Formats: sequence, structure tokens, C-alpha cells
Amino acid sequence: MSAKPLLDIYLCAPRGFCAGVDRAIQIVDLALKKYGAPVYVRHEIVHNKYVVDGLRAKGAVFVEELSEIPAGTEAPVIFSAHGVAKSVPEEARHRNMFYLDATCPLVTKVHVEAQRHAEEGRDIVLIGHKGHPEVIGTMGQLPPGKITLVETVADAETFAPRDPANLALVTQTTLSVDDTSAIVMVLKSRFPEIAVPHKEDICYATTNRQEAVKAVAPKVDAMIVVGAPNSSNSMRLVEVGERAGCRVSVLVQRASDIDWDQLEGVTSIGITAGASAPEALVEEVIDAFAERFAVQVEMVSTADENIAFNIPRVLRELEAASGHVA
Repeated sequence: MSAKPLLDIYLCAPRGFCAGVDRAIQIVDLALKKYGAPVYVRHEIVHNKYVVDGLRAKGAVFVEELSEIPAGTEAPVIFSAHGVAKSVPEEARHRNMFYLDATCPLVTKVHVEAQRHAEEGRDIVLIGHKGHPEVIGTMGQLPPGKITLVETVADAETFAPRDPANLALVTQTTLSVDDTSAIVMVLKSRFPEIAVPHKEDICYATTNRQEAVKAVAPKVDAMIVVGAPNSSNSMRLVEVGERAGCRVSVLVQRASDIDWDQLEGVTSIGITAGASAPEALVEEVIDAFAERFAVQVEMVSTADENIAFNIPRVLRELEAASGHVA
């Protein structure tokens, strides 16, 4: 029997769950423990099929709209980590629903920024991807016409505001840092008075994961991103790997998605995971490579993360009993 070919695996750090994702999953888990099944969740709590299927097996029921939930239900309704338009909690209150908001605090920060600028009389430019739940939620914080979505540099170059001297900028939290910087540069050159965030809206976790990929991608034959195709931050990691010079940069949801033909002849790979992908899936991918190769794993760390967010007060006591740290 021939010896396995050697393979160097560079494991990016940070990778995987961010504090907002961890908090959202905890909220669903703790709500199921406290109130029992079913617990309704509007939209996928986070964009990862493995996570969603696991919560569904415990009794979570995922819906896209509140209208899908039976009238008069006493079961809790949870809003996903991506945030929702103002009309959603208004509808929940109108239907006398008990709801828990799992919106990531960093997304809520963007909502608050947009509202503050609107109250000060500014029109808002939102850099983001049309149709993404976070963008829908942010645009839904204000009346129609107050927020304009800009997706590309070309959009920024042709954007025609009502009052060029009275603009403010916010962004989706899961964008490519480099792409967003290019769009911001165009907007700032065209509208020097545009109000920009004191601190980048792109969240710390998105930034950190992209920086780790930039450090690893130039020195490997292939970059494997564990994540979901509907996960914006995961797809951005694939793009970052490509731009950093890696000839193969691909997304896989599970080890079974690996295209071995595409990896023919590789001697080194990088592995990372989007912010909604659990570490169990990273380990599954490493194990799949270990079956075919003699692997040597090296961690490449570019930042330390020790951020945690509080969960809703109504679940705090149960959280403490479960051993979670907020």
C-alpha cells in the first residue's frame, strides 16, 4: 500500500462562530429549554443549514413571515441575527405575540446610526447587497426613500442624491472590507460632506476572518471556506482568497461537498469558516483530508477575539444555569 501524499493544512484563526451568531443560537436553545417546543424563528436564525437543522430537530420551527405562525399562538417568536424591519415587531405586537430579538448588537448599532442620521435630516446611503436579510432590515428602519442602496463602485459613481450636502453613510456588517473601502472612497470624493461612521460598520468578526485569509491564501494551493452559499460573510471569504492570489478558493458546506478532482496535486491548503459555521464542520473537513493525505496542521492566527454579547433578560437566569457566559 502506497504512503499517503503529504499535505500542509494552514488553519485560519479567527474562524467560525462570532459573538452575534453564538448569542442568536443560545437564544433559540434557551428559549426551547424554558418554554418547550415549538419555538418559532422568523428566517434562518443564522445562515447555516447544519445549525438550522440541529435547532429544528430540537423543536424550532422556521418561517419566513409571521403570517405563517398560527393565530393565537403562545409560543415565543424569535427574530434572526440579521435583524428585521420595524414593521416586523409592530406586526408581532399587533398579533399579541411574545417575541425575542436575536438581532446581532452590531447590526442594531447600524440601525441606530441610520435612525439618528434621519432624525438629523440626512438621507442615508447604505452599502450592501440587495435582498440580503440584513439590508432589508436596515432599510426597513426608515420610511421609503430615506435610504438608498449602493452595491458597487459603479452605483456610487452614478448615485444622484436629493441633497448632496446632507448625506450619511452606513454599511452592511458582512461585506468585503476592500470592496467597501473602494465604494466609500468614491462616495467621499463625490460628496466630501457625507457623514461616515466613527468606526467601521463592517463587524470585527468579518474583518478578522478576512485578514486571516489574506495571511494564508498567498502561500497555499487551495483555500477551503466552510460556510453556506447564502452566507454573505462566507462568500466574501472565498472572494478574498481569490484576490489574495490563491488559484483555488472554494466554499463547502460539508466535507461531502469537497471536489477532490479540483484539488488534484495540491500540497498545501488553507481552511477557514464563515461566522455562522460551527467548528464541528471544520473538524469534519480536516478529517476528510486526513483520510486521503498525511496531514500536518498549523494554526495561523492574526487576531484574538474575546467578545461576548448579553442575551435577553428573560433568559438570563437559565443562561447562568446552563453555564453560558454572556
